[in-house]
Amino acid sequence: MRKASRGALLAATATVSLSLVVAAPTAFAEGSAGTTAAACETGWGSLPRTASSSAPAFLTNVRTGSHDCYDRIVFDIPAGSTSRLGYYVQYVDAFEQDGSGDPIPVSGGAILEVRVQAASYDMENHQVTYPGKAKQPLPGVDLTGYKTFRDAKFGASFEGYSQVGLGVRARLPFKVTQLSDKLVVDVAHSW
Repeated sequence: MRKASRGALLAATATVSLSLVVAAPTAFAEGSAGTTAAACETGWGSLPRTASSSAPAFLTNVRTGSHDCYDRIVFDIPAGSTSRLGYYVQYVDAFEQDGSGDPIPVSGGAILEVRVQAASYDMENHQVTYPGKAKQPLPGVDLTGYKTFRDAKFGASFEGYSQVGLGVRARLPFKVTQLSDKLVVDVAHSW
């Protein structure tokens, strides 16, 4: 009986010791790095996102940013603050200019088309509000060093919509968020 108790005690001690040895390197590695990995939200998906609006709006700027878990493109639309913005965001096989249907080459493993219901000009006085040129890279946007974004081209401003072709590394999940004066599209770095 004493041997059985001693055997159980040895087995329990070995299990606890093994647990400490296995756990120690993980704790040490996190502590020695000084930071922990960012917890990235998942489940955004890659299916089209849409919203409709009848309110006229105009685009003033398109800018990008890179974050720990995603790359972001922002469409500044000051007139959009009075109502919900209309948009259509989806992956496409080829990026084609609205109106003409002309193909526009966009670099990357996949192309995310963003159409936002905001012209690149003020529809009342026809003054240019955003200097994007059809089939050209977005003015002021440099995607060097981004993890997901590869290219960004202005398609057109046609019938009240502005169109951008966003070249991404692969067909990755994305989300669309509308704020009071902007439309934000985030594309994840991974699934």
